[in-house]
Amino acid sequence: MTDTGNTQYEALWPRSPRQAKVRPLAKRLDTLDGKTVAWIWDYVFRGDEVFAQLEESFRQRYPGSKFVNWSEFGSTHGGDERKVIADLPGKLKTLGVDALVSGMGC
Repeated sequence: MTDTGNTQYEALWPRSPRQAKVRPLAKRLDTLDGKTVAWIWDYVFRGDEVFAQLEESFRQRYPGSKFVNWSEFGSTHGGDERKVIADLPGKLKTLGVDALVSGMGC
């Protein structure tokens, strides 16, 4: 039997049906002045440096703002990731957080 180059193979589509429904975005804050902003990150790439610079800039632009350091939450990547994310809503509420900035490194 000679191969004519017309061999066909079955293929499966690698994507599954969408699991989560599209939801509307949360209402945005009009200003950060007087608000409490939390920083969270995955401890992978210089978040400590980046958030320190952002916080300094935010303090100048929004002098009435308060900040919750990333160290309050733990890493959003790695062994404790599931617990950190699961605990996040409760911690944000307890700390009175109005806005959150999440950073991740690659």
